Amino acid sequence: MQVSTDTLFHLRFDPAAHRAAYAILPGDPGRVESIARQLEDAAFLCSNREYTIWTARAAGQPVFICSTGIGGPSAAIAVEELYQAGVRTFIRAGTCGAMQLPMKGGDLVVATAAVRQEGTALHYAPAEYPAAADFRVTAALVQAAEELGRPVHVGVVQAKDSFYGQHDPGRMPVSAELLFKWEAYKKLGVLASEMECAAIFTAAAALGARAGCVLHVIWNQEREAAGLDNPRCEDTSAAVACAARAICILAERDAANPRL
Repeated sequence: MQVSTDTLFHLRFDPAAHRAAYAILPGDPGRVESIARQLEDAAFLCSNREYTIWTARAAGQPVFICSTGIGGPSAAIAVEELYQAGVRTFIRAGTCGAMQLPMKGGDLVVATAAVRQEGTALHYAPAEYPAAADFRVTAALVQAAEELGRPVHVGVVQAKDSFYGQHDPGRMPVSAELLFKWEAYKKLGVLASEMECAAIFTAAAALGARAGCVLHVIWNQEREAAGLDNPRCEDTSAAVACAARAICILAERDAANPRL
């Protein structure tokens, strides 16, 4: 397939023709349209590999809604190429598994930072550099979540590269290390496990952009292990609504305070 030199290598659109300062990044391509339709003027732009992209407007400002697929490498590519199209604010809207007993399926998590148990961020920053969310983006997400009236937990999440390393660690050759670190993260109050935050936060920081994240809790394996009720919830509409509302809040605040 011939690709124009003016076209972004993976996202496959011309960044001179399509510009936006804001982007919402779901992992699942199937959630892109539903997020776009929470905003104004939703329209399909393009699709290639794991990247499905729609455009919309929030408080009159253009927004990209772009899926990233699963994991840090593809998420970092989306951040890099959307940055070339003008994006300076990124919000991940994803899913997670909870790690603390009070949390249940259907709750929301707003991530303040991510444990870097993954490899992509190492290509941006040394291991001791924290993968932290932007304060203003985080504050907008918390406000949006509270407006929805859903239980919301705010704090650190774990980002890892292997889904089955989390869910079946005992059969892995490095099981002792995986289990030891999981217990340490729980004791440190880490809220949930997911796969993209560390890469998105670190890539955005390296580019001088800001990023935040809201996650929908699907289930809590620690409640199940403790013999507690553990409802499974795959309805991500609250996280979708939270991300869309937060983008509107940020666009309105940025317009009123352009120097922030």
